[in-house]
Amino acid sequence: MKPLSLIFRIALALVMLALLLYVWEVRPQRAEKQDAGTPGTSVGADAAVVEAFNKRQSAVWLEAHGVVDRLLADDERGSRHQKFILRLDNGHTLLISHNIDLAPRVEDLSPGDPIAFRGQYEWNDKGGVVHWTHHDPDGHRPGGWVRHDGREYR
Repeated sequence: MKPLSLIFRIALALVMLALLLYVWEVRPQRAEKQDAGTPGTSVGADAAVVEAFNKRQSAVWLEAHGVVDRLLADDERGSRHQKFILRLDNGHTLLISHNIDLAPRVEDLSPGDPIAFRGQYEWNDKGGVVHWTHHDPDGHRPGGWVRHDGREYR
């Protein structure tokens, strides 16, 4: 056997071992982080909400998930809105204001229920509010949604 051939085989074996370790160790951790919580959201989503809050940003489209902390009375002034407080995994809370004149009411909602959402974030000193969790009837915006118990409300 030639010395160069032996070196090539050893190098090839080391590359294959490194790939095997990557597939077994690194790749599953990345998938776990991306798939944490509800499909369609990521671990970085909580950070995006907190960043928008800390920077006092408004009109920011966000997707995130959390659990219902409290149910609030519907807002009946003007367009009707179903309202609830959502607590993110990092403890940050925000108000979800879901327009029930443009989208169906989120059914059977209870404190502790997991929720995912896409909507427009508006800053306030209490953690922020998310609205536009529905389709855009004029078709000018992509619109948002609320996911609960396997159903999407838009």
